[in-house]
Amino acid sequence: MLVAAAVCPCPPLLVPEVAAGAAPELDTARAACADALGVLAAARPDLLVVVGPAEQSGRGVHAEGTRGSFRGFGVDVDVRLGAGGAGGVGVGPGAAGGAGVGVRPGADGAVGVDAGPGADHGDDEEPRPLPPSLAVAAWLLERTGWSDAPIEGLGVGEPLEPERCIQTGRGIAGRAERVALLVMGDASACRTLKAPGYLDERAAPFDAEVARALGAADVAALRALDAELAYELKASGRAPWQILAGAAEGAGLGGSLLYEDAPYGVGYVVAAWS
Repeated sequence: MLVAAAVCPCPPLLVPEVAAGAAPELDTARAACADALGVLAAARPDLLVVVGPAEQSGRGVHAEGTRGSFRGFGVDVDVRLGAGGAGGVGVGPGAAGGAGVGVRPGADGAVGVDAGPGADHGDDEEPRPLPPSLAVAAWLLERTGWSDAPIEGLGVGEPLEPERCIQTGRGIAGRAERVALLVMGDASACRTLKAPGYLDERAAPFDAEVARALGAADVAALRALDAELAYELKASGRAPWQILAGAAEGAGLGGSLLYEDAPYGVGYVVAAWS
């Protein structure tokens, strides 16, 4: 059952070494993320599942101990998802057909965790590196000294349909008696003329509704997010947020909005549920 959740943005710029001279601009966001992770620790979970958007190569499960890097962003910073060795929490690479995170085929053939089309589920000789969103999560967890529960990671593809997101969330919530979620993802990338997706007048209202829903722990509103609109606005958090909605069904959690802003024309939201 889900007992707590933290929602954080996932730009590599949260890592000061990546942001370089612009690092102070996101100090407030970093502090809010630390507060949100504190809510997770206070819930004393048996398991922490970290969910974030991923390109095809990063989709699927990532065991505790999986490494990531920000070298692709020009800095020599490495991270690791938790302190355990790979596979130390019973996470196998077969999220769709093996021993993955919460894989329990149902009567309709659905599985507990679904990373979306193109997820890499094969046995690799070397563990895949964390996708950027989970690398940012690993950095946040290291920064706060997370040692409160085992960790599992899940990289989710943007095309994952809303109903499959909900099913995935339900599967995650059933993994343990007390499950916590760290949900990574950005809102729209179209808030200004210089934004990655240029200016789109639909972006600000979309982000406002996302922030309201996350701050209020409004499961129904998250379920109802328009996947096509989110795609057009380059909102990478849509699928992770809808996984959260599935996991939170019936949990009776309340929410708190800790941060909302759009630096660089991209919407960043931090919220905590408990």
